[in-house]
Amino acid sequence: MPADLAVIGLGHLGLPLAQAAVGVGIHTVGYDTDPRPFAELSAGRTPVEGSLSASDIRRMVAGGFRPTADPAELGRVRTAAICAPTPLGPDRTLDLGAVTDAARALAARLRPHTTVLVESAVPPGTTENVVRPLLEEGSGLCAGRDFHLAHSPGRLDPGNRTHVYGNTPKVIGGLTPACTESAAAFYGRLTDKVVRARGPREAEMTKVLETNFRHVNIALVNEMAVLCHDLGVDLWDVIRCAETKPFGFEPFRPGPGVGGHGAPVDPGCFPYNSRTPGHPLRMVSLAKEINDRMPSYVIQRCATLLNEHGKSVRGARVLLLGVTYKPDLADQEASPAREIATRLADMGAQVGYHDPHVLDWRVRDVPVPRADSLYEAAAGADLTVLLQHHRTYDLQGLAVKAQLLLDTRGATPAGAAHRL
Repeated sequence: MPADLAVIGLGHLGLPLAQAAVGVGIHTVGYDTDPRPFAELSAGRTPVEGSLSASDIRRMVAGGFRPTADPAELGRVRTAAICAPTPLGPDRTLDLGAVTDAARALAARLRPHTTVLVESAVPPGTTENVVRPLLEEGSGLCAGRDFHLAHSPGRLDPGNRTHVYGNTPKVIGGLTPACTESAAAFYGRLTDKVVRARGPREAEMTKVLETNFRHVNIALVNEMAVLCHDLGVDLWDVIRCAETKPFGFEPFRPGPGVGGHGAPVDPGCFPYNSRTPGHPLRMVSLAKEINDRMPSYVIQRCATLLNEHGKSVRGARVLLLGVTYKPDLADQEASPAREIATRLADMGAQVGYHDPHVLDWRVRDVPVPRADSLYEAAAGADLTVLLQHHRTYDLQGLAVKAQLLLDTRGATPAGAAHRL
């Protein structure tokens, strides 16, 4: 059966979009320039941790979702969405390689009147300056005249049961007003509210603002955590009090570092900044510096706690609890747990871990011993460190069993553990 939608990029952005589309009856094909996601989906497995479960994939397939390795399928749809990943490259800028590969694959099969959507997290100007030329050169068609082109930043909060795809507003910025309306007509089938931006750059910059807002505010509370510890102030109680203010405040909480797929973006580092003012976002650069320091601060606290109890990091048995970037998910993207485990091992600690969502964990390609019995492992460890608060953890019970417990999430009852 011909599909109405092609999702290009079967990762943490593409699969939820495909799931939402299938859920409202849109016949959808999924394609990736990397063959591995197709192989995983064909075997009934999810290709990315923490996105959709195997049962979600089976329900999607039963509902009409079709993963394909045939790029010719891209030329048989009314709508194509580029959801390729944009990881940080060696120079700490966003790597657009997967986006350009997706655009080239689509361009060779692009038909007139198709609506092309870009959901990948990209620097402002990418849809117009990178994706558009590739689509036009590869197809011989003109964007805004022969086919519609728009950007719609991904807005996903994995594991959030309140704000799901259907009730999260979708921002859309088209190359022309007609492009915007075509994109709005598509997304209007998936979400309750569509928000029209002035153009693709405004839509792209919306993602930059949202992501940087998160990182800057987390950096603020991370700095507050260090200050409050030095002053003997309970930051977690401070936050509890501050969040009662009904205006002008939004609570953020500190942690051992910042994970997830949304990297902070500094426009001063855009790869094609001929029209970009030479003024980097200093607040964003500073926030990144602060957040990147948190794993080192956690190590410092670990060493101090062990020393205060007559032990050295070298030879100490350290149990890490929760190695994912978010509670109750298996996704380890940019989780600070890996850096913390690496540094502890370098200092001579015997590192083990427990995570109900991660059955096998490797650091530097070396498997880290997984605790089978959580309470027994905590009782046997010289130091237990809570890095992620999964709901299955009984923290009060753990506080009783553990010889020494460092809580980096402020989740334990007051006085039950040492907090970040």
